[in-house]
Order: sequence, then structure tokens, then C-alpha cells
Amino acid sequence: MRERLTNLLRNCGGAAAELRAGMQAHAHAITCGLLPHATLETDLLLMYSRCSCMNYARRVFDRMPQRNMHSWNILFCGYARRSLFYTALSLFPRFLASGLLPDRFTFPPLLKSCGGVADSTLGMVLHCWVIHLGLEEHVVVQGSVLDMYAKCGCLDQALRVFESIPRRDTVIWNTMIAGFARAGCSLEALGLFRRLQWEGGAVDSMSIPSILNACSREGDLMKGKEVHGRVIRCVVFDWDVPVGNSLIDMYAKCGCLDDSNKVFLSMSNRNIVTWSTMISCYGAHGKGEESLRLYKEMISEGVVPNGVTFTSVLSSCSHSGLIEEGRRIFESISRIHDAVPSIEQYACMVDLLGRCGSIKEALQLISSMPMEPSGCVWGALLGACAVHKNVEVGEIAAQRLFKLEKGNPSNYVALCGIYEAVGDSEGVAEVRSRMRELGMVKMPGCSCIEVRGRLHAFYQGHVSHHLAKNIHEVLDGLVEEMVTLEGDYG
Repeated sequence: MRERLTNLLRNCGGAAAELRAGMQAHAHAITCGLLPHATLETDLLLMYSRCSCMNYARRVFDRMPQRNMHSWNILFCGYARRSLFYTALSLFPRFLASGLLPDRFTFPPLLKSCGGVADSTLGMVLHCWVIHLGLEEHVVVQGSVLDMYAKCGCLDQALRVFESIPRRDTVIWNTMIAGFARAGCSLEALGLFRRLQWEGGAVDSMSIPSILNACSREGDLMKGKEVHGRVIRCVVFDWDVPVGNSLIDMYAKCGCLDDSNKVFLSMSNRNIVTWSTMISCYGAHGKGEESLRLYKEMISEGVVPNGVTFTSVLSSCSHSGLIEEGRRIFESISRIHDAVPSIEQYACMVDLLGRCGSIKEALQLISSMPMEPSGCVWGALLGACAVHKNVEVGEIAAQRLFKLEKGNPSNYVALCGIYEAVGDSEGVAEVRSRMRELGMVKMPGCSCIEVRGRLHAFYQGHVSHHLAKNIHEVLDGLVEEMVTLEGDYG
């Protein structure tokens, strides 16, 4: 009897019908007095974990009189797979207290959990355990350590682990490239991608989005096109939606909106991310009408918009001054799609109303929010007040931001700008005095450009660049030429 139940439970996957069969087997085991039994209980634990029923799995686990290594590992893995990272980590002290030592199956879910909650301290402790127990040679464990450090932003440690791995598979390369890209270290990510190619490593669909994201951050259109060429040559990528989505985003961020549209039109498979990305790209380039057209086309094809889609199209309306269209879409979120607008969508709507001068309506919208307004909402209102020189509402928004973002000098500078615009010298003096008391310094504006692999930074009001004299001479020459041309055609 136990053997038949064991075979049935081990064949249960994640389908609803299989879960019902597994639960019936569990009930049968109880009524027939087959429990407690270590093997049968472990199989029940595995079945519930596979079916994402972690509450039932935990009940089985807690009632087990004897827990073996396999049962602990099943529970750790189940929690980590469902992103219940804190729960997985909270069990580790209890596991150690049981007298068992972690093995090569214990560490991957625990390290994944550390990466999920960005707990590098515990992650380092687990890494020490890995070394102490002599498990660092196992590929999956090595990859988990690397992934943990990369997700925690400990890139120096991640790179040390990466260099210590003699045989790196595509998962190892992808983890390191994605870690650099996620941390904004785009040049390092690109360098690692080149190294992967030099060493003859395989480029798969997991590494392409990360490297395209790095190209987007650096504005490296040539490298982006090179990666696109590789995608075109490899048939494996033809149906890969995430790769297509990344190409759309990369071209748009590099200023090539037409190329983004070509990729979009060439994709035979599109998901909600594809539509949302293209809508966002049009909006970022000031083409609100195109964003709206695409949004309507998406709806007509039966694709259900999500929160990102709503935020993208509302942002597009804001940047293009399409106030009535934005109002209709915002109202449709709850009225048609039966969803509650998010903080980001409220911020977009406040920005839209503020840009067109409806400051009081924007303030009323904030007052009607079912959740507490965040800094992005009040920041959108303060920005609108700065444009339209509205002191009364600007002071309200600024005071809220002073409490929410205590260390942000930009809010003080924005309020100071409003006072300056209306000639309120006393208000300007008061804000500046308060900034001095708080020790706040506004960082100057900065622009960066990469020339022949070297990044050059230019700060507002600074002439410290070693080629400043030459740059100003060229700029003066361009200005004179423009004046001459204007005179010729005037």
C-alpha cells in the first residue's frame, strides 16, 4: 500500500488534477494509519512543494517526528522557488540545531534567498560554509554563490568567484554579465561579453537581453547592432520574445525609434512586455499620438494591459500634452479594467494635469488617492508648480517632500526657484539658509560622452577638462557659422 502511494505521489506534478490525486492519497494514508512514515511523509512534502502548496507542505513537515536531509532540502527549495526568501532563511538556524550539516542541495536555495533579499552578510557566511565543507567544486553551488554576490551588488567578490571557476558554462557567464548590467556597470558588462566571444563561449538567449541593456545604458549603438546581427544569424533567437523586447528598448534608448518599430513589426510573437515597451518608446520620443494608436491596437487584438502598460501610455500622454486622452485612460483603469491605479499611475496623472496648468485639479487628485502619496507624486506636483510659478501649492508639495525625502536637496532648489520666479527674495533667503543649516549642497548638472572608449564628464560651470580650451574654440566657431547661415537665409 505504502509503495503504491509513494509511486503515485512521486508522479504528481503541478497540475490541478494531480494535486487533487495527491491530496486524496494523503487522506487515504491518514485513514489507513500509514503515517507517520519517513519516506511517505517526504513524498507528500515533495508533492505539495511541486504543486506550490507550501502551507500544506509546511504542515506535513512540522508533523514529521523525524526529518531527514531530503525533507529539509525540499522545503528550502520550495520556499526559494516561490520567492519566499525570508521564510527559507528563517529555517536555517533550526536546521543547524537539528544536528544536520548542509550539503550541495541545501546551499543553492539558501544562496538564492540571500540574493533575493540582498543579504550579503548571511550570503558570505554561507559561502564560508561551502568552502569549509569542500563543496565549492560543485558547479551548481559555484553558480549559486556567484549569483548571490551579483544580486547583492558585491561585484568584486562575484568577479573573484567567477575567475576561480575553471570551466564556465553559459549560466556562469550570463550570471556575471547580468550582475554587471544590473548594477549599472555597463562598460564592464560589455567587456565581459567581448571576452566571452574571444574565448569561444556560447551566447544564448539569457545573455542577449543583459548585454543589450548595457548597450542601452552606454548608448553604444554599434555594439547593439553587432549583437542584433548575431541574433539575426542565429535561428534559435527568431522566436525569442525577450530578445526582441530588448532590441526594441535598446534601439529606442540609442535614438533609433524607426529601428525599434522595425523590430516590433518583425516579431511574430508579442507579449504584454513587447506592447508596453514599444508604447513607452514612442512616449519617450515625444510621439504620444503613436503611443495611443499602439495602445488602442493592442486592446483591439485582445491583449489585456497591465500596470506597466498603463504607466507607459499615461506617461506618453503627459509628455505630449494629451490631457483628455490621459483622463480617459486613467478612468478606464478602474471603470473598464477593474484595477486600482498604482502610485506610478497617479504620479503620471498629476504630472499630466500639472504640465497643462491644472494645478488645483492635480492637488485634488492627490487628496482623493486611496493610498498615501509617495515622493514621486509630490515631486510631479512640485515640478508643475515650478513651471507655472504657483507658490501656494508649491509650498504644500515642498513641505511634504521635505518630510518624505529629508536628504534630497533638489526639492529645496525647486522651491527656491519658484520664489525666485515670483521675486520673493525673503523666501529665497529662507530656503537657502535652511539648506546651509542642513549641510545640503546641490550637485551641479553633468553631461557625459564616450570618445574612443574613454568617458568624458562635463559639469555645469566647470572648465577643468584638459581640452576645455579646444572645445570652447570649436563651439565659438560653430556659433559664428550658425549666425552667418542665419544671416544668409534671413
